[in-house]
Amino acid sequence: MVRRWIGRAFLKAFGWEGEGAPPEHGRYVLIAAPHTSNWDFPFTLAFAWVYGIEMRWMGKHTLFEGPKGWFFRKVGGLPIVRHERRSVVQQMVDLFDERAKLPPGDPKRKLALVVPVEGTRSRVDHWKSGFYHIARGANVPIVLGYLDYARKRGGFGHVLEPTGDLRADMDELRRFYADKVGKFPERFGPIVLAEEEPALQQAS
Repeated sequence: MVRRWIGRAFLKAFGWEGEGAPPEHGRYVLIAAPHTSNWDFPFTLAFAWVYGIEMRWMGKHTLFEGPKGWFFRKVGGLPIVRHERRSVVQQMVDLFDERAKLPPGDPKRKLALVVPVEGTRSRVDHWKSGFYHIARGANVPIVLGYLDYARKRGGFGHVLEPTGDLRADMDELRRFYADKVGKFPERFGPIVLAEEEPALQQAS
């Protein structure tokens, strides 16, 4: 209740409103885009609190060392050990699988994994494909979350069940995010995965 009040107060102070509704599916990968500013995190967190979502996000394990680690864990941080034998994708797939084994009524069974698909606030030529492979490996949907600074709106788009047809699935994402504007629009690069490029070049 307190978190929801804080989230609403924060969004109201900046003139933002929510759109859509969180999916009924308790476990999903939530895309966070466009990601062009440090402000994206507090806005995303505020929307999560307003909608009652216990979001989780990945961070390098060293980020959680020392006193600040408590805070980052409290707001949903998941330490990622990059030198593990398991890839980051596999670590997240395993986490989804572990949650799925919990009893249906257990709130910890839910997992909304927020992924900033660009991987950085700077402009990049490709989105990182980890979000797609995590969803496929864990057999969970991809929810199209967004922050549109032009309209001061944020929330949830439709739910994408990844088909394995990478280009067709990415075409849906391109259509959805085509009119979404980041705080710094010039930093929002093309919506394309590096592994798509050979097929896209052949098609052109």
